[in-house]
Amino acid sequence: MAEDYYKTLGVARGASIEEIQKSYRKLARRYHPDLHADKDDREKKRAKEKFQQVQQAYDVLSDEKKRRMYDQFGSDFDKMGGGGNPFGGGGNPFGGAGGNPFGGGEIDLSQLFGGGAGGFEQMFGGGAGRGQARRPAAKGDNIEQKITVPFATAVLGGQHQISFDRGNGKHESLTIKIPVGIESGKKIRLKGQGRSGPAGDGDLLVTVNVSGHPNYSRSGLNLSVTAPISIAEAALGAKIEIPTPHGTISVTVPAGTSSGKSLRLKGMGIKTSNKSGDLIVHLQIAIPEEVSDEDQALLEQLSYAWESAVQREELVW
Repeated sequence: MAEDYYKTLGVARGASIEEIQKSYRKLARRYHPDLHADKDDREKKRAKEKFQQVQQAYDVLSDEKKRRMYDQFGSDFDKMGGGGNPFGGGGNPFGGAGGNPFGGGEIDLSQLFGGGAGGFEQMFGGGAGRGQARRPAAKGDNIEQKITVPFATAVLGGQHQISFDRGNGKHESLTIKIPVGIESGKKIRLKGQGRSGPAGDGDLLVTVNVSGHPNYSRSGLNLSVTAPISIAEAALGAKIEIPTPHGTISVTVPAGTSSGKSLRLKGMGIKTSNKSGDLIVHLQIAIPEEVSDEDQALLEQLSYAWESAVQREELVW
């Protein structure tokens, strides 16, 4: 009865070349004679014969032309039209002489695979060769994205929508969380939102830029604002309203306040989960651009009364 090469390799007739190669490697490792050297003669003979059958089946089914001939004419296809033997001209796939892969005697692993057991493992994918390490499968590339968020969003935290290209024509939009107190130049990493790869998806790295504010500035977790006050408020003292990220608050301006004096409001700056900054209010006396005749007369009277409070003679170079 003619040998069924597909049955010998344990694959279906429509098997792909990858399936044939996988099955061949598995069977070659199982039946290679050098791996049965410590068995009895009967077992060694059986392993050798089985290995030869596996090798012959693989030599035919791994060759597209030979496989077509085999499917059409069976195992005697090489006799059709002077096809010769499956190794082509009497050679064998390992570079030795003779149509049989074992020729006139046993061939050891080093002859077959170049370098002993290490070469055998390397040939059949059972491990890295001597001095070699398998290269791990790579993750997909990271994607870099830059965004600009409003000052208030950076101070209080919030959400921001971004659009980006993940490659292969895939364009996506995401709503990302902006953490409280984030500063310009900081990055937000979104795991698995990068490009796809054999070992998983890369990450999306979002670099944040914070836009400016018309009134407020920041240093770390501290916020600063300049509040204008009138001459009367500075001289007599007053209560003024200051808008803050946490609501409008009432601030006391002490009597006799000079322009440029600062008030520190504890805990009214940026508030993170474990720490809070302060709000620094810089007071600045605002002078009206136009003064009526009556106001001018009053100011002249005040200038005589307050002249002693101005000590410019203490200014030195």
